[in-house]
Amino acid sequence: MTLLAQLPCLQPGECALLFDGECNLCHGLVRYLIRADRQRRILLATVQSVEGQAILQALGLPTDRFDSVVYVEQGRCWLRSAALFQALRQLGWPYRALALARYLPPRLADKVYDAVAGNRYRLFGRNDGTGLPGADQPGRYLPRRREPPA
Repeated sequence: MTLLAQLPCLQPGECALLFDGECNLCHGLVRYLIRADRQRRILLATVQSVEGQAILQALGLPTDRFDSVVYVEQGRCWLRSAALFQALRQLGWPYRALALARYLPPRLADKVYDAVAGNRYRLFGRNDGTGLPGADQPGRYLPRRREPPA
C-alpha cells in the first residue's frame, strides 16, 4: 500500500479502480462491480486512459506495463489481490462477504492473482479497448463530470 496526499483526477473521499481496458477478464470484473456497486462508490478508469496514466505516474507505477489492477482510496493504493479485496469492501452485502478472502496469506493470494493475470489474454482474450462496461452510465468513469442520477 502506498500513501499520497492527493491523486490527480480524484476528489477527496473518492475511490477508483484502474483496470486493463484491453483485457476481457477485466471487463468481466468491471461488469460485476458495476452491478454490485449500487451506491456508485467506485469510480473506474482504464490504465490506458489519460486519467489512469496520470494516477499511475503519480503513484510511481509503470505506465507501459499493465499486470495489475490498482485500487486507490484516500491517497492510498493497493495492487493485485489486495486491490480486488479493497474494492470488494466497498460493496454492499452479500458481495462484501467476498472481501473475507483478504485474510488469505498475501503471498498465496498474489500467487494465484499473478498466475491468472499472466495468462489473462490467452485464457480470456483481448479486445481493442472500446466498448467499456458501464461507459453508458454517467459518472462511472474518471473524470467525474457530473453526479449520477439519484
